[in-house]
Amino acid sequence: MIDGSATPFLTERFDDALAYASRLHRAQHRKGTSVPYVSHLLAVAAIALENGADEDQAIAALLHDAVEDQGGLARLEEIRERYGDGVAQIVADCTDSHDEPKPAWHPRKEAYIASLAHKAPRSLAVSLADKAHNAAAINADLRAVGEAVWSRFTGGKGGTLWYYRALTNAFRAHAPGIAAERFAREVDEMEELAVRG
Repeated sequence: MIDGSATPFLTERFDDALAYASRLHRAQHRKGTSVPYVSHLLAVAAIALENGADEDQAIAALLHDAVEDQGGLARLEEIRERYGDGVAQIVADCTDSHDEPKPAWHPRKEAYIASLAHKAPRSLAVSLADKAHNAAAINADLRAVGEAVWSRFTGGKGGTLWYYRALTNAFRAHAPGIAAERFAREVDEMEELAVRG
């Protein structure tokens, strides 16, 4: 039985962030699908929580794409004002570009991978949850529609496979543990599905 007098783990801050994230991303869909983008944000928050995230990390998981997709540095400052420095730092660490237009894909991804060596464990945990859900979604789509999936990605098949393998190596080096190994298994499966074509 749950003790009703205990402080709730997720508070009204999380509820507010959930509604805020839904408003920010309401018009977005997952790449190449009609799936509302908020499904990804919910999944990333769920993975983060299942891997031991606290409320700030869970809020950052909901907002991890807000800066990149919905307003750049001005959005980051709004997140800082609403949810504090800790959440804003994690969101900033999960963002591979604040610039519009974004820099070229391959150098941007190389820079992001290199930056993981300097990120706090709290940020790495949220980034890992994000990449784990992305990998699982790619695998599900590969099983459902096959090779057509690769056309959704700027890096195409080769670039996407390179990026996820490089992420696997970086997470194993800088955030070792069960979550990194689960991610590695998703990437292994992605590579196997890609070979099958």
